[in-house]
Amino acid sequence: MYLRQALLHRRQALAGHPRSNQRGVVLLVALIILVALTLSGVALIRSVDTANLIAGNQSFHQSAVHAGERSTEVAISDWLQPHNLLGDTSLHQDSNPVAVAPGITAANGYVALRQDPAIGQSWNAFWMATLAAQAVTGATDDANNTVSYVVHRLCEQRGAPHVANCAKQPASISTGGSLSAGGVQPLTSNQVYYRITTRIAGPRNTVAYIQTIVAL
Repeated sequence: MYLRQALLHRRQALAGHPRSNQRGVVLLVALIILVALTLSGVALIRSVDTANLIAGNQSFHQSAVHAGERSTEVAISDWLQPHNLLGDTSLHQDSNPVAVAPGITAANGYVALRQDPAIGQSWNAFWMATLAAQAVTGATDDANNTVSYVVHRLCEQRGAPHVANCAKQPASISTGGSLSAGGVQPLTSNQVYYRITTRIAGPRNTVAYIQTIVAL
């Protein structure tokens, strides 16, 4: 009787070992899965943050471009068009600084000859070294963009366009005409090219440049 009870206890003890081992393996697997899920969650959060950062930067860039386009329109409507009239020689020379207070002047952003960066010099470095002092800078807009622009007449020197060697539209030809049937008649143009360089400084150190060529 005692032998049977001893054998029975021994069998129960042996039968309990696999269950204990199985419980330990399940706990280990559960911990591994938990760590993997935690790492996946952290990676997902970082991915979402990166996507939001990229989207925000794109939004700031688009806002800067729109602000620059508005400034370009202002340069055309407020300076170039009003002075591009018959008999007006304002565009033949650099614009005189406008007096804003005794002894203080502000440039109005027009240069009657072409200026370009030196070889190997970036436009941003050229702007800081030369154009910043010539530029017109507007008030900061609602999107926190500050816009400045400079207008260059694309000529090799100052003075009237016909003596300043300015960039102009090439003469074109048309066949036929009222004076001679089938003849070749040159068509000349008095339009001069102007380059408007706009610099936009926005939030998050956003800096954008826009250049527009206008023929007037």
